[in-house]
Amino acid sequence: MKTNLNFRLMLVAATLTLASLTGCVAVVAGAAGAGTVAWVMNRLDATLDTNFEKAATAANLAIKQLEFAKVSEKKDALTATLIARTAEDKKVEIKVLKVSDQSTKVQIRVGVFGDKTVSLAILDKIKANL
Repeated sequence: MKTNLNFRLMLVAATLTLASLTGCVAVVAGAAGAGTVAWVMNRLDATLDTNFEKAATAANLAIKQLEFAKVSEKKDALTATLIARTAEDKKVEIKVLKVSDQSTKVQIRVGVFGDKTVSLAILDKIKANL
């Protein structure tokens, strides 16, 4: 009976540990040029105080400046999706979403499990290009 209880406690502890690793943690709020910045589900999400066209252009320029190999780009009036590869062959996906005339959401994912350091470097380049 005691072994069964220990097993259940270990199972609960393991489940809680795995749940804490999902990456739903806020990084920064109110950074310069950004309304909010958060790390959500292994992806960096940022709201920028700029229009959609400027943000999409800044994201494209960031890919060039960081010397990523651009794989594809899809764009319409509301959404732009840029796919690139790093020198380590990690996939970089940048989504630019129109929120309003002066607000744009940017989502950045690097690799399968996300890379905060590279994602923040990309966001810094995008903001510098605005």
